[in-house]
Amino acid sequence: MENFSALTTEKINPATTQIDKCTTLEMVKLINDEDKKVAAAVEKVLPEIAQAVDFIADSFHRGGRLFYIGAGTSGRLGVLDASECPPTFGVKPDMVQGLIAGGEGALIKAVEGAEDNIHLAAGDLVDKNFYAADILVGISASGRTPYVLGGIEFAKKLGAITVGISCVENSALAQAVDIAITPITGAEALTGSTRMKAGTATKMILNMLTTAAMIKIGKVRGNLMVCVQATNDKLRDRIKRINEMLGTRVQGLLTPDP
Repeated sequence: MENFSALTTEKINPATTQIDKCTTLEMVKLINDEDKKVAAAVEKVLPEIAQAVDFIADSFHRGGRLFYIGAGTSGRLGVLDASECPPTFGVKPDMVQGLIAGGEGALIKAVEGAEDNIHLAAGDLVDKNFYAADILVGISASGRTPYVLGGIEFAKKLGAITVGISCVENSALAQAVDIAITPITGAEALTGSTRMKAGTATKMILNMLTTAAMIKIGKVRGNLMVCVQATNDKLRDRIKRINEMLGTRVQGLLTPDP
């Protein structure tokens, strides 16, 4: 039996062992104090994040796609980031895709045993016609999720670039991928609840990966999202202001890719 208690993300946090006896204000302060550590952990892995961004942008230039793969919270964060790219950057929905163990139903309800199936991810990637020019980012706070490791193994056999995001030192995921992004966020405020610090670090990193890659392929001018889709009144007003700030009409840019 695997020794899960040895994982950094499963350790007991000495600062919060009495959190259930705190006042509400003390409680949220303890959580906030732990959250403050996340940005510092992410800062330490910026070189690896930048390296991954360069590979992702190069893949986009060559017609490749970015895939996230994960289970539970990690999978949901990947799906979230992928779903935000089309309205934000005007790209096709298949350019950035998120796969979660157990399929779409797992977004709102855990699918029993899906993350422990090492063979499941290969089938999911085949269904998406994953090929060598694509990039696969495996997300696993523990760095040992079988579903994610199986997907990475499949992608590497095809010759695709692989990236791993985990929050545990020397994890199996970090050792399996071409680029390992490993912010060590430490023990969670609630023991093992990686939806907290580990999840926050993951969200920060995913934001960087897609935002920086989209900047590099020309979806941003200055710090303006010139390809945002006008799907509601707020965004239509934003497009108007972007036009005014750029000093010229860029209507041709403010539409999705054909």
